[in-house]
Amino acid sequence: MKTAIKSYIPSAYYSFGGVVCAGAILLTVSSAPAQNLFVSDYLDNNIYEFTPGGVQSTFASGLDRPWGLAFSSAGNLFEADSVSGNIYEFTPGGVRSTFASGLASPSGVAFDSAGNLFVANYGNGTVTKITPGGTETTFASGFGLATGLAFDNAGNLFVVSTGVGGINKITPGGVASTFSAGFYGAGLAFNSAGNLFAGFDQSPSGYIAEFTPGGVESTFATGLNYPVALAFNSAGNLFVGNQTSGIITEITPGAVESTFATVGEVQGLAFQPVPEPSVLGLLAIGATALVVRRRRR
Repeated sequence: MKTAIKSYIPSAYYSFGGVVCAGAILLTVSSAPAQNLFVSDYLDNNIYEFTPGGVQSTFASGLDRPWGLAFSSAGNLFEADSVSGNIYEFTPGGVRSTFASGLASPSGVAFDSAGNLFVANYGNGTVTKITPGGTETTFASGFGLATGLAFDNAGNLFVVSTGVGGINKITPGGVASTFSAGFYGAGLAFNSAGNLFAGFDQSPSGYIAEFTPGGVESTFATGLNYPVALAFNSAGNLFVGNQTSGIITEITPGAVESTFATVGEVQGLAFQPVPEPSVLGLLAIGATALVVRRRRR
């Protein structure tokens, strides 16, 4: 049992006579934390928040064709406002500020591990890099209607070129190559195993393709309707925003599909970050249990 929690608690903390271990095990084996889903509605100009049970509320309103969504490590939500050309930052309480402006129809957004925000510009086919301090540079160009963005675990950025039909891979150093040709879609997302999922919005029926790191493609789900937004929750279920119908589809790892919710016109999806286990929190559980144990004596 101790092996399961050594990554959370240093061995020095096992001096509580096994009580701390019990508290850590309790957290380790518990189910994945519940996350709220945030959805940009391109038609209603709102961002909606959904609880895991599907209860809907309005998180932000008065936007101008909201597109991509992404959370920073600090838990703030960033939104690409495609018509105004702004990137808005929202605190967890919904307070809005302008993080960047003057972009060319910003669409997809994604953070790298260093906290830099990358923005796909649908208007000019470029990818803009914005540091946490707000400094902007052109990271890559020549993508033709750039839309979806996603980072893999190695720090490579994947970009959808909707105009020419393809998924491009860009190394951290900015070297671009074609990862998959003939892709006409927008949404990208990686699962915990490092496989890339992409939403194909071709008629007559949209589908989700799964790519191994080596580029081997297979069909993961079918029967969708312009699946332009993809996001995984902490339980490994894939959520798909069907643009035209406004339906948000939930797909289990076994490819079982169900309707999670419906809005006006889905354009972006993002799950709030999962808090990382805290050593101090685990020690607090152990210390509390130790006090109770001593009182019972």
